[in-house]
Amino acid sequence: MSAVTTDRTPVDEGLGPVLRVVVVNGSPSERSKTVGLVDVVLGTLETALARHGVTVDAHRIDVYRLGPDFTGAVERDGVVPAVEEVLRQAEQADLLVAATPVFRGSYTGLFKHFFDLVDQYALANARAAGRDRRREHHALVLEHALRPLFGFFQALTVPVAVFASSGDFDGTTLLTPRVYGRVEMAVDDVAGLLAERATGGVTGSRSGAAAPDRDPPHFT
Repeated sequence: MSAVTTDRTPVDEGLGPVLRVVVVNGSPSERSKTVGLVDVVLGTLETALARHGVTVDAHRIDVYRLGPDFTGAVERDGVVPAVEEVLRQAEQADLLVAATPVFRGSYTGLFKHFFDLVDQYALANARAAGRDRRREHHALVLEHALRPLFGFFQALTVPVAVFASSGDFDGTTLLTPRVYGRVEMAVDDVAGLLAERATGGVTGSRSGAAAPDRDPPHFT
């Protein structure tokens, strides 16, 4: 099974500006609350950008599906072509959504291993958004773990990050209005910036594995 999932309707790029969004899903489970929260974020993002005439082309990388060629890789030079392709997809996104459950006060090991293989400068000046899910006492992971991680990459992170606890869900379905409101706040804060990005209003350069004429966004 492919590690990259496209759950939404394929995008016809002839319809207008497209924002390429890549989700890095750090959950070790196929059905998870993390993915439930990501679905809410992507749906909210699609609605907000539609008002700007921008279509969202979203892909999700499930790190647990990358297999032993990924988990056994010690450095970037040693990865197999299939893993290299997935890493480049994340590096070249217009928006990177980092999603992970929280275990022992931090992100999962597979999630961190993925970013250990990402080029150090590939996310510079990119936009990154962070989404976490676990128990309330883990909420500080956004500020103490995710923001420092993307600070290392010199990524541009969204002002508002989103945390949801297990009690905010029924199964994998997000129920709590407070979390929905925070998702909407996070998206509304940057919808205009992302629309400019998709329409060519944001310019810049990238280093490392990313294409030299693009400067991708990332959010935490």
